[in-house]
Amino acid sequence: MLALQGAVDKHIQMLSKLNIPCLAVKHREELGRIDAIIIPGGESTTIGKLLIRFSLFDPLSNLIAHGLPVFGTCAGLILLAKKITGFDQPSFKLLDITVARNAYGPQIESFEADISIPHLGEKAFRAVFIRAPIITEIAAHTEVLAGFEGNPVLIRQGNILASSFHPELTNDERIHRYFAHNLVGEHLKELAYKKN
Repeated sequence: MLALQGAVDKHIQMLSKLNIPCLAVKHREELGRIDAIIIPGGESTTIGKLLIRFSLFDPLSNLIAHGLPVFGTCAGLILLAKKITGFDQPSFKLLDITVARNAYGPQIESFEADISIPHLGEKAFRAVFIRAPIITEIAAHTEVLAGFEGNPVLIRQGNILASSFHPELTNDERIHRYFAHNLVGEHLKELAYKKN
C-alpha cells in the first residue's frame, strides 16, 4: 500500500477485512518486501512529487513494468496513465489510456452510482466518485470491466487494475478481493513456476 498521501487508511481497513497483510510503503527499501501495491486516491500531482522526492518513482515504475500487480484508484489511475489531458505532472505512463482529471466535476459534485461489474457477479457495485477522472481513450488490449454513462470506470491491463472511483469508501470488498485473487494470485503463481 503506497502510503505517501491519500485514502490510505480506508484501503488498509478493506484489506484487513479480507485478512490480507498490508505494509504501508513510504521508503524505497520497503519495495523489496511487497508482492503487490495499491496506489490510492488523493491528489495525483502531490503523490507524484512525493514519489520522486522519496526516490520511489523510478524503482516502483520498474517493478510495475516488470509485472508487479498494482491497483490504482482515482489519483492512482491518473498516475498510471500514459496521457493526462491538460496537465503536466509525474506519471508512470504504463496504462494505455488517456485520462481527463476531475472530469466528473469538483468535490462538491461528488456522487454515488450503482454500476454493473460482471466479473464480480450479478449484484451491482455502489461506486463512489469524488473529483473523479474520466478515461477518454483506451487501447484495444486494455479490458473494460465496468462502465458508467458510456465511459470505462474499472479497467484491467495485465498486472494493472485501475478504477476512476473509490471502492475503499464502501463496505463492498469484491474489487479488492478480485485484485488479490486474480492479479496478485496470478503473479505469485508465475513467480513460483519460475523458481521451479
